[in-house]
Amino acid sequence: MTDTSAVPSSREAARGELATRVLTDNRAAGRRVAVAESCTGGMVCAALTDIAGSSDVFSAGFITYSGAAKQAQLDVSSEILETFGEVSLATAWAMVAGALANSDADVAVAITGIAGPGGGSEKKPVGQVVFARGLRGQDPDDYFTQRVQFEGGDRAGIRHAATLFALDLLLPERDALRPSEDIALPAG
Repeated sequence: MTDTSAVPSSREAARGELATRVLTDNRAAGRRVAVAESCTGGMVCAALTDIAGSSDVFSAGFITYSGAAKQAQLDVSSEILETFGEVSLATAWAMVAGALANSDADVAVAITGIAGPGGGSEKKPVGQVVFARGLRGQDPDDYFTQRVQFEGGDRAGIRHAATLFALDLLLPERDALRPSEDIALPAG
């Protein structure tokens, strides 16, 4: 019998390859990164810190699953949470602003969403994930924000797809991104 416990799954391999690229490209640019996560529960941080030597690029990770954690760790206002909800463009925007304010990162990404299988609604269905990306010194009005509907996947697939999307947003080549339209993508 062959021991496959040390062989990464295709999902793990995809995360590892993209995380390596994020670290390599940001290292070359002399930049540090931060991540504020909700529905991915630390998967983006784990992908980055699974790689030896990541500490010269990875600045901070905030796992803020609850509204109270978003307020305490990222300074997301109760007004934003009460008005727009935890899964909203405004909340993701505030999360990325908080990640930049509470770290020494040059670029940050935030993720909040509904991975399922429960918790969705007609307005915010399972698979809806909201992202924000900001650069230190950038006008906050120009932060990239996007709502993505990951379709056809289970909880693991949605979280995996959201992790890859967030990692991609940390690449220096994404610096020109600005607020975007909603899109639908397949879940992992």
